Amino acid sequence: MKTSVVALANQKGGVGKTTTAINFSACLAEKRKKVLLVDLDPQANATSGLGLEKISGSSIFPALLGETDGASLIRESGIKNLDIIPSELDLAGAEIAIAREEDYLHRLQNALGPVIESDTYDYIIMDCPPSLGILFMNALNIAHEVIIPIQCEYLALEGLGVMVDIVNQISEAGNPNLHISGILMTMYNVSTNLSQQVVQEVVKHFGDRVFETLIPRNVRLSEAPSYGKPVIEYDPHCVGSAAYRNLAKEFIRRHKKDAGSQVEAVPQLSDIVKSSEEHSESSDETL
Repeated sequence: MKTSVVALANQKGGVGKTTTAINFSACLAEKRKKVLLVDLDPQANATSGLGLEKISGSSIFPALLGETDGASLIRESGIKNLDIIPSELDLAGAEIAIAREEDYLHRLQNALGPVIESDTYDYIIMDCPPSLGILFMNALNIAHEVIIPIQCEYLALEGLGVMVDIVNQISEAGNPNLHISGILMTMYNVSTNLSQQVVQEVVKHFGDRVFETLIPRNVRLSEAPSYGKPVIEYDPHCVGSAAYRNLAKEFIRRHKKDAGSQVEAVPQLSDIVKSSEEHSESSDETL
């Protein structure tokens, strides 16, 4: 088993990045993959979204300063196969504290390098902060691949171009393995032409790097974090659960395809919606 490090990154906020971090990680764990979720956002929404308290000193911050090792900060999430390095507000100080160091862009590598090399996990998923700061750059410096969630609106396309440029620059500057493995369309509204047009525009430019899975707008997805649960535990049969399960399946399929293994077919959004509606309360579902 070789650990794959995946950065969920977009410098624009409000695109469903943390929602994806929580639910994508949980769905990979459900698929019997051993997953470590690293919450690098000082807002700590991925931490609270899994029902963990924001405790001072529990984030990756001490490891970035060299005061401890990253492995000692790993906590159980309460979900089988899913561990987490939580976040808390003190992590905001990392931008200033490690900026003074000569190797400030490699601090996360020093902290998580032994965890990655131990191959304890199938996937390490990093929920990056929505900014182009030092934590963001540290994450891309150790990632093998980047998944870029973008909202199905035209303004989101501008941010996508910036992300592509940054990934290319970091790849050329010192992390040659870094690549964009997928662009994930979020907050998709099947009933509007706008969502469909945005998806078509992204596919036109990025082809098969765009995930076939589309993450729809869904009430249950919005409610689940307030209960400290991923959506597959909050409402296993809602359309949001089906979409993220499908994303995990497609992601694993792509990795198996790269390795030359047999792959599993992935259903289309229409199949997800139909299947979910058969098992959910129609009054509580919105797309």
